[in-house]
Amino acid sequence: MPLIDRTPREAAVRINPTVARLGSYAWKLIGIGIVGWALLKLLTALWALVLTTAIAVLLGRALDPVSSALKRRGLRPGLAAAITLFGFLLSLVGIVSLLVPSIVNEFSDLGPTLENAVDDVEDWLVNDSPFDISRQDIQDFRDEASDRITTSLESQSGAVVSGTVIAFEVVTAVVLAMIATFFLLKDGDRFCRWVLAFMPEDRRPLSRRLAARAWRTLGGYLRGSATLGVIEGIIIGTTVWLVGGSLAVPVAVITFFAAFLPFAGAVLAGAVAVGVTLVTAGFSAAIIVLIVAVVVQQFDNDLLAPIVFGRSLQLHPLIVLGAIVAGSTLFGVFGAVLAVPVCAVAINVLAEARAASGDEVSPVPEPEAPEQAPVSPQPPQPPSPGDHAPPAEP
Repeated sequence: MPLIDRTPREAAVRINPTVARLGSYAWKLIGIGIVGWALLKLLTALWALVLTTAIAVLLGRALDPVSSALKRRGLRPGLAAAITLFGFLLSLVGIVSLLVPSIVNEFSDLGPTLENAVDDVEDWLVNDSPFDISRQDIQDFRDEASDRITTSLESQSGAVVSGTVIAFEVVTAVVLAMIATFFLLKDGDRFCRWVLAFMPEDRRPLSRRLAARAWRTLGGYLRGSATLGVIEGIIIGTTVWLVGGSLAVPVAVITFFAAFLPFAGAVLAGAVAVGVTLVTAGFSAAIIVLIVAVVVQQFDNDLLAPIVFGRSLQLHPLIVLGAIVAGSTLFGVFGAVLAVPVCAVAINVLAEARAASGDEVSPVPEPEAPEQAPVSPQPPQPPSPGDHAPPAEP
């Protein structure tokens, strides 16, 4: 019996269709992964530019209502943008000049106060706690935490990053962000039209809807976070002051800025408030501050947050935690701060795109029943000879 040589086509036919389909998906996922890895490397290398863009977009979104109001009153875009930006900077300088003297004096004591609080906790763990912990174990934990922080800084830039380099890059990013914010306020509409000019004509309405949805989502996030930060900072700072603790103003300021980092920021601000109160006012006062902080956080998360943020920013806690962990792992502290607004904007844009695709697809009309032609009356047929005629009616 002669041997039959199988051609490559015949061999390919023998591959299981499921295996072939999975292989095709695997190659596509590999390609997507390579592109994503390259984009991540590019963003990491250009993190100063990413920081500049993020600050400019957030600040421009926060100042856009003021600039738009000035434009509606007849001011030229450049003048309106300049007045808005310089007004914001002057207001910021005025607030800082009024609060900095007292805040600096109290912040100078905040570091030693927190160190004393940590020492008190360490003494309790070693002497009075039911756990078998020695001071050497605590020192090893501190050394490991310090090594992890150093490793995190090294992994972001590929080398040991000095504080001077980081400070220079941050200052440069802030200055460039101020310039970018001015042009964003001045020429934001024209820039959007220029970008839309590259879109196909039939896709421009959808692009406008997606951009508007992203802009609204970002504005809602900023307003909601600032509102919750003010409420939490006032309540917790006032509680620290009422129970006899010092450093109430720095605690309120830290609580306000921690509101822009959901969950993790609340834990950090509460820990600082409790630690400061523990050292400056005693154990009972610290317990009171802890109870108030927990109640305020639950009140904000369960009642105020849905009202302040609205339905468009109600993200599941697991999504928020996952976004914070991913952002902090990839881009450090700045990634943790920007993770939630970026995630909220992405989810809302995808929701708007799905809604638009549903609107564009018109429902298929049901087929109508064919009209029946009118049946013409047939003349009566005479009965055949074999049929019996019905009896005649009287």
